[in-house]
Amino acid sequence: MLELNKSGTDRSEPGRLPAQDPGPDAAPDTRPADASPSTGPDAAADRVPLRPYLIAGAILCALYFLYSSFQYARFGSPSWDLGIFEQEVRAYAGFDAPVVDIKGPGYLILGDHFSPIVALLAPLYWIWPSAESLLFAQAALFALGAVIVGRTTQQILGGRSGLCVTVAYGLSWGIQEAVKADFHEIAFAVPLLALVCRALLLKRYTAALLWSLPLVLVKEDLGATVAVVGFLLFVYGRRLQGALLAVFGVAAFVVTLVVLIPAASSAGRYDYWTKIDKNGEQDVSMLDSVLGVLNSSVKIEMLVFLIGITAFMALRSPLTLLIAPTLGWRLLSQDSNHWGMVWHYSAILMPVLFLALADGVRRSRGSHRPWLASYAKVAVPVAAAIAVAMTQHLPLRDLLRPETYRTDDARSQAARAALDAIPAGSRVETDITLMAHLTSDRTVYWVGGAPGTAPDIVAINLDFGWSRPIQDPVAYAEQLHPEARYRLKHRGGSFVVMERTTPEPAKIPGARGD
Repeated sequence: MLELNKSGTDRSEPGRLPAQDPGPDAAPDTRPADASPSTGPDAAADRVPLRPYLIAGAILCALYFLYSSFQYARFGSPSWDLGIFEQEVRAYAGFDAPVVDIKGPGYLILGDHFSPIVALLAPLYWIWPSAESLLFAQAALFALGAVIVGRTTQQILGGRSGLCVTVAYGLSWGIQEAVKADFHEIAFAVPLLALVCRALLLKRYTAALLWSLPLVLVKEDLGATVAVVGFLLFVYGRRLQGALLAVFGVAAFVVTLVVLIPAASSAGRYDYWTKIDKNGEQDVSMLDSVLGVLNSSVKIEMLVFLIGITAFMALRSPLTLLIAPTLGWRLLSQDSNHWGMVWHYSAILMPVLFLALADGVRRSRGSHRPWLASYAKVAVPVAAAIAVAMTQHLPLRDLLRPETYRTDDARSQAARAALDAIPAGSRVETDITLMAHLTSDRTVYWVGGAPGTAPDIVAINLDFGWSRPIQDPVAYAEQLHPEARYRLKHRGGSFVVMERTTPEPAKIPGARGD
């Protein structure tokens, strides 16, 4: 359970939560009596070299980007999200409103999720106008989190613990699954949360406050996480700062969900409430949602592996409270995609948990329970071993397989031929397979999600996994758009490209004027 006492022993001290004592394993001070002070967090930072962690971060960045770039090259994007985010970044790069036509013609993406921080990728997109630039940015942000987590661990635990935790974090299932899921805005939250936890552990409380503020621009739910940072600051003794930050976090959370997102949404509401109060078409009460937070073995497995990757030592640190808001909405959700260990939802929990591991080890070194003090000495290498062992069942294992690097297979060649048949600048309606390869220089719609637009091109992968096989692609395109007529332009493998033969509509829904 969480240890909220001062020294890491089993004795509590009311009203305080510093827990920053270095423990009995810390080296004694051997400075001469007249020497200037050299202890404290800043001095510890000076003694820990940065280069090994930069090298480790560069290696992790290369591994993440290698995996995601070859997945992209093989037309293996698992969802439409990469295309959505490229449309958003492309709009910001052109100094336009963040309209994402994949979500619907003229759809303002800030009415879906509130993530204006994504605009920071615009300069990179000017240099590299491709979905791959987003994949590289995410790889770099995840790797930056590893640098922060590892170096902070060495500062507070010493020895080789920092590099061990860097490996454990870098290979953790939450990060690997996020890499597989392509780009998401939460990539920005990963290093920010690492910096927040670092500042809390090193008693840099003003820095913790400042690093937490941008989180409200990453995603709408992170205001609640900011409020928990404020709570921790309050308990650590920074009562005014903590109270103000907690109020700010709650206010940002409420205003974003109740005012900002509905104002940007064409529906005038926050659509994701339905993830909690509806199971398909069936209404679910809040009480039933709360009572059902552990009603699935998938949820329980996810919780066990969240703490298990830290060798369960994260439970000794109050930093673990920071994962509660994210876990809260995920466990309340009726959408099974939110429950398990896949997708990107657990990535933001990784820096918190691994720095909680470091804090838990430091606290446990002075425990009056001999078994716990002994276990603290081996918990870090145990966590690293768990991460390495789990990798054989996680995405990065594919980097050891030759087929991962083959992009000249028949399917990929057919997909590239289909891309070549689609003119630059055209309006295209397509499925996930080709989507992220088209968004850099075409207007792209989700298949079936752009009624009345009569796109120039309808391009589909017949093997995409349709509920019913498409026997006549041209008839299917005209079924989607009865206002237009289409003809077959290209067919290769499972990819079919159809072009409109009738004039473009005088008014296209969602189209923006010049």
